[in-house]
Amino acid sequence: MSAASVPVRSGRLPTVLVLLAVAALCWVVVVQLMGGAHERDDPGALGFFVGIWVLMMAAMMLPSVWPTVLVYQRLQAARRERGEHGVPMGPCLLVVGYLAAWTAAGLVGFAILQVGRSMQVDALSWDRGGPLLTGGVIVAAAVYQLTPLKDVCLRHCRGPFSFLLEHWRPGSLGAARMGVRHGVWCIGCCWALMASLFALGIMSIPWMVVIATFIGAEKLLPWRRTATGAVTVALLVLGIAVALVPERVPWLMTPSGGMHGTTTPEMVPEMEMPT
Repeated sequence: MSAASVPVRSGRLPTVLVLLAVAALCWVVVVQLMGGAHERDDPGALGFFVGIWVLMMAAMMLPSVWPTVLVYQRLQAARRERGEHGVPMGPCLLVVGYLAAWTAAGLVGFAILQVGRSMQVDALSWDRGGPLLTGGVIVAAAVYQLTPLKDVCLRHCRGPFSFLLEHWRPGSLGAARMGVRHGVWCIGCCWALMASLFALGIMSIPWMVVIATFIGAEKLLPWRRTATGAVTVALLVLGIAVALVPERVPWLMTPSGGMHGTTTPEMVPEMEMPT
């Protein structure tokens, strides 16, 4: 059973609505907390980044994880009908484990970003090789879309029924462990897309929306190969554009502290006051 074929019965609709409501709330909080931070590429201190990252993952990923939560609820209901013990907070623990896996992935990304910044290689500064490096990361993400590993991970994400049957663990701890394992498969599926987000600007709300749309399309649309192919082409075109004509790429963050196509205080020339 694929994610696209999971039916949303009336009894399960509240679960989907709750997940979407939580995701929407996280979007609102992220925008509010970032404030002017979305106009720069600096992820801030570790504590700030972790908090924002967890909210970002909830906002971006919860809209596409609902099929797994629904199948988990269905399997729990079947176990209760057989007289077995259920886990009342199981769906919540599943989601918590899932977000914990993505939090660990975010910490790895933060560490890589900080190491790259500390090296300060002049040849890779934005005025020199920066656009090529950024575009290369996005093109590499497009190439990863075509690999067998991506295909295997995406099939696990789109097949929640088979995934949960294969990795089922009882109890509260089991629910959290299944969430972590599902998150690991999801990271294997989406890490390159998240790397593209880091390259484009981790604090960019518009690019967060774009990447979240790519992820949702790949996981939820019934036409898996078409969705993956469309995302691959989009990444390839975007990567080439960033490498060759970065000034034409909207919302692209630069290390100077702004986006192309926007006006920042650094871009406004000083005016002499009349005497």
